[in-house]
Order: sequence, then C-alpha cells, then structure tokens
Amino acid sequence: MRSCCHATLRASVILESAMRPTFDPETLPIIETDSRHAPLSTPRMRPDFIRHRLLAPPAWEPELTDESRVYDRTRGLREAAVLVPLVERSDGLTVLLTQRNANLNAHAGQISFPGGGQETYDANRIATALRETEEEIGLTRNYVEVLGSLPDYITGTGYHVSPVVGLVHSGFTLRADEREVADIFEVPLAFLMDPARHERRLFRWEGGERMFYAMPYPREGGGQRFIWGATAGMLRNLYHLLAA
Repeated sequence: MRSCCHATLRASVILESAMRPTFDPETLPIIETDSRHAPLSTPRMRPDFIRHRLLAPPAWEPELTDESRVYDRTRGLREAAVLVPLVERSDGLTVLLTQRNANLNAHAGQISFPGGGQETYDANRIATALRETEEEIGLTRNYVEVLGSLPDYITGTGYHVSPVVGLVHSGFTLRADEREVADIFEVPLAFLMDPARHERRLFRWEGGERMFYAMPYPREGGGQRFIWGATAGMLRNLYHLLAA
C-alpha cells in the first residue's frame, strides 16, 4: 500500500504547473501559433525512426519555457519522472495521456503524462517512470520498450522531471487508480507533432507574466482536451528532437 505522503507527492507532481495567482488557462489569449515550422513527416513518426533518433540524437536545442523561470528557487528542486507513452496502433502512433480527478486538491482535472516523484528505492529515473505508470494506470513495464529520454524539465512548482519516452506494444490492459485518474485517453502523435496546433498563450498579473504552450485536442461530440503547461512543453521538445 502506498503511503499518504507518497500519494500527496504524486498528487502535486503532475505536470501542469500551479502558480499564484491562480488562473484558467483555457480563457487566456492565444498570442500565436507556430507557422514557421512544418509538421513532422510520416516517416519521422514511425517507431524505427524514433528509436534511432533517441539512441543517436543530432545536435538540437530544447525549448526553454517560462516555467523554468518562475519556480521558487529557495525551496530547491524535487526529483520526478514521467513516461511519454507512444502506443503502437494500426494507423500510426498515439500518445497516451491521463486526466486527473476533478476532486483532487492539486491540479484537479488537468491532463498529464503518467508519472510522479522519485523514491529512494528506485534504481534510476526510468525505474521511477515505469513504477509510477504501473501504479497510476496499470500499464505494466513488460509492454513498454524504453527508447530514451527527453531533456529534463523544470516545472513552475519546483520539480526536476525526467521525461522517459517509451514505445507501448500491443496487448496491454489499463486499470486507472480511481483516486487520482478520471480518464485515460490517446491522441494521435501526428496531431501533437503539427506546430500549427501549438498555441502560445499568455498570463499576465501584477507581478509579471508567463507564457506557456497549449495543444487543445477536440473531443468527439464537442469540447476539447486542454493539453497545456509542462505536458505541452515536453511534447514541444519531442517535436524539436524528431524534426532536427
């Protein structure tokens, strides 16, 4: 059984950063979408290409977001890891994401990768990402082929996150931890790797401003899945890596 402290830690590490003052990111203005970069071509979104690219990456620059500039540096960084699960489907790869329960105290209803805080018994960040994923959504590690990692990401809440990229092979079943996860869903990788879908939004308050990425994904029947903050920032870096 997971301890109360462990559950609280994971509740606070999900990757859309909470800040004060609070705000509703969906209501904030879109400053721009990225019309300068082309969508990834189909060959660059195939497992073999992604596997090779993570094994032997070319020279490229990750994008620094405002989140890494706004966390409280006096508190230090807390270690965490997430899994970026790329699911093999007949019509192309998808990205598996979770939506948090609406009744949680932290980051209620927000969208994230599965993952959480590093424990002392985890051998490394990969072990953290795989363990947390299994606990959170029931995806066992024997279905996950670890391909590599994206650059570490610092969240506005002061977490030092390692995004571990994994290829999820067919045959798996999922079981959500109902205390934390309201929904598990997939988004086509092609949608997320199209820069025209990458919105830059701006939040201003008396003490400053924050720019963040959002990638709203339409729901069937209306509405949208609002992917934003650190989750969108890591996906943006995945795009840069695969496009380099």
